[in-house]
Amino acid sequence: MNTPDLLTRCLGYLPQLLDGAITTLWLSAVAVLCGFFAGIFIYMMSVNDSRLMSRAARVYVSVFRGTPVLAQLLVFYYVPSAFGLELPGVVAAAIGLSLNTAAYQSQILGAGFRSIPRGQIEAARTFNLTRQQTLWHIEVPQVVAMTLPALVSEMIDIVKASAVISVIAVTDLMRVGQQLASSSYRPLEVYTLAAAFYLAITSLLSLAAHGYERRLAKRG
Repeated sequence: MNTPDLLTRCLGYLPQLLDGAITTLWLSAVAVLCGFFAGIFIYMMSVNDSRLMSRAARVYVSVFRGTPVLAQLLVFYYVPSAFGLELPGVVAAAIGLSLNTAAYQSQILGAGFRSIPRGQIEAARTFNLTRQQTLWHIEVPQVVAMTLPALVSEMIDIVKASAVISVIAVTDLMRVGQQLASSSYRPLEVYTLAAAFYLAITSLLSLAAHGYERRLAKRG
């Protein structure tokens, strides 16, 4: 194997892989952010006094945790077209990943919500805070701090799971890798580089989370 030629080829792959990595990053970020707010909503449904609401939340979590991400993406991509609505692959991917991670995040966040002492909620009522004010200013900040490691783990899982969105024609990191492997006939080189990009993304997420945890620990 000629090392200079290998390096030249790898450098040639980088611009396209970087474009794919950017798509993977922003789609994952959108999914995690939307899934966070949806996860809070699902948890609030699960503890609602209404049996219908709580059962609907449990069914939602069971469906999305019990079926493959790939199957969910294919449903969101192909089912709308059966009713005359053509969803772009990027939109279907964002919806599918968001709804999938919402199910997992609802369980993670739920553990944090249950850890908050009831006395804090009662104290908020004493000070005439509304339910929304109590939720967003007292509960959610504490829940995020308590569940941060698990939330980061879920973020990393979503980045890795996003590799399957290539099947619905989204030009993400894996799709670019497939295209380069087909055109260059050098799959080992291309997929090794793609894996390195995924590793870099997940490692940066972990480092950022550790830095944020240290800042929270200093404040505490």
